[in-house]
Amino acid sequence: MTEVILELAINGETRKTRNPQVPRSPGEIAAEGISCLKAGAGMIHNHIDDPFLTGDAAANEYAKGWAEILASNPDAILCPTMAAGTDLNGRISHFAACSSQYGARMAPLDPGSMNMPLSGGNAVSANMLSYINSYETIAKVLDELAKLRLGASIGIYEPGFLRATVAFHRAGKLPPGTFVKFYFFGGRNYFDGDPCVGFGLEPSTHALESYLEIIGDSNLPWAAAVVGGCVFSSGMAKLALERGGHIRLGLEDFAGERTPSNLDLLGEVVALARSLGRSPAASAGTARILGL
Repeated sequence: MTEVILELAINGETRKTRNPQVPRSPGEIAAEGISCLKAGAGMIHNHIDDPFLTGDAAANEYAKGWAEILASNPDAILCPTMAAGTDLNGRISHFAACSSQYGARMAPLDPGSMNMPLSGGNAVSANMLSYINSYETIAKVLDELAKLRLGASIGIYEPGFLRATVAFHRAGKLPPGTFVKFYFFGGRNYFDGDPCVGFGLEPSTHALESYLEIIGDSNLPWAAAVVGGCVFSSGMAKLALERGGHIRLGLEDFAGERTPSNLDLLGEVVALARSLGRSPAASAGTARILGL
């Protein structure tokens, strides 16, 4: 069987008021990470409860959840998120300690700018955040990741994000371990799960093929995700598996009427992958595929 990387984004900004099964405390994050790695996840991405923590304070909070995961699985691939700092230095100031002291092997990069929906509404009344990342910002983050020997976990919200990624790849600026994730819009808000004005492309065969046309012959490893929806029920997981791609899933991205656990979502995708002749890559296999 051909291996498939399953990245599990276990919490994000999903709170227990929206889904009681989401892990928020360090103990819950540790238990969830261990269980999901045993069940087929190749890498774990999580947020901490306070997005405004920066530097060592943020890194220490990640460490509380990661220590038990690494004790159980020393090969685990762990990835934090960016902090909500007021400038770029603050947003990435925890990366160094997360890497050198607490076991992170990847860190995020969003290589573009967009209007990110914060709540529901129509095009006139929607609450939107203008999320700006200049080429200068992208280059600075990539330099930091290379210095820290962290793989780049790249989120593609809009086609322009992918064009920038390919341009930096052609310039030799992407670090080993780079992983590109196509974030399709599932119809609901990332923060509260309500219907909202969206971003980018909806999950469809044509949308996936559009991204694959842009990524071209770069050979960058890629995964499909559905933010504000479900990568499994939308059919995007099946499309990605059939095209040789990988999958990102988890309660960070999921939105819908049901309240599944991360293990529920993972079980659906693992069964689908096996039915299509793809086997989940463990952490060591994931590192090999990505070149970490």
